[in-house]
Amino acid sequence: MSAEIVNLRQARKHKQRQTREKTAESNRQKFGRTKAEREADRRRRDMHEKQVDGHKLDGPATTPPGDN
Repeated sequence: MSAEIVNLRQARKHKQRQTREKTAESNRQKFGRTKAEREADRRRRDMHEKQVDGHKLDGPATTPPGDN
């Protein structure tokens, strides 16, 4: 007739941890990206930035006021 003694605080924390882990796992599946996907995006972004920077025009040469 001996019953297992359960610390309710620890049991509550354990259940909360399990719930958070389930949520985290589902989020990883929904929103996670592989390293290859992140690298491809980074390379694509760098290429676009380089292209935009190469097409920038320099502004007109301005002379300081009073040098006319």
